[in-house]
Amino acid sequence: MTVIDDLPPLREVIAQYDLRARKELGQNFLLDLNLTSRIARAAGDLTESTVIEVGPGPGGLTRALLASGARRVIAIERDERTLPALAQIAEAYPGRLEVLSADALEIDYRALADGPTRIVANLPYNIATPLLTGWLTAEPWPAWFQSLTLMFQKEVAERIVADSGAAAYGRLGVLAGWRTRARIALSLPPSAFTPPPKVSSAVVHLEPKAVDEDVPVSTLEEVTRYAFGQRRKMIRQSLKGLGVPLEGLFEALGVTGQERAETLSVAQFVAMTRYVADSRSTST
Repeated sequence: MTVIDDLPPLREVIAQYDLRARKELGQNFLLDLNLTSRIARAAGDLTESTVIEVGPGPGGLTRALLASGARRVIAIERDERTLPALAQIAEAYPGRLEVLSADALEIDYRALADGPTRIVANLPYNIATPLLTGWLTAEPWPAWFQSLTLMFQKEVAERIVADSGAAAYGRLGVLAGWRTRARIALSLPPSAFTPPPKVSSAVVHLEPKAVDEDVPVSTLEEVTRYAFGQRRKMIRQSLKGLGVPLEGLFEALGVTGQERAETLSVAQFVAMTRYVADSRSTST
């Protein structure tokens, strides 16, 4: 077991504060400090960064982030049972850990940013995708954060990093591929967690990139919702609900309309979104 500080082993902390994971909170605790240290390293150089962590639980990743030199960690936790354990960590790292007892879905994350800011978290699985989508659709863009390093169920991780043509490619892959450079940094088996989930997990690292400012993200979400909502159909059928001239759309994209959504690139979805937005603005 890797030793990163003088605090008690995490299993002792869990026993001391009776921190059994709660299924309704999507909790699966990561207790191996070697693994939490690897996640912290995957996030990059933290020495000049404020790190926002969601769902710290007993604080395994929190400790690794602080030991890795994070200038400041803001941990957001709605499970009040964990607060004494997190307070113990705050005492060991004076002035560097702030704990917010709050619902992660209701936080104004941009307001927490303090200089260079990164989000690093073993996300509760039941809110992981809504949180990611919220961060990726934030306006204005480029994002206020430098990077996201996040744990997901492996199936979700594969959807995030998927390219066109892959079985996992869909709405999430288009959104992540449009606004970030995304890669899987680390894969973990169920046995790495307490209690073990029924599926494998993976850490995804995403770095924001500049995008076309004239492409409204809400329209991109609408376009991908129609396109992938009926994946087995040709886009000539699935895109009818957009209410724009499809022949002009297909001509602008250089496609026939007989393609399926998973064969279209992120660039084509962006071009499609621009066409839909322009068509609607000229028809009003």
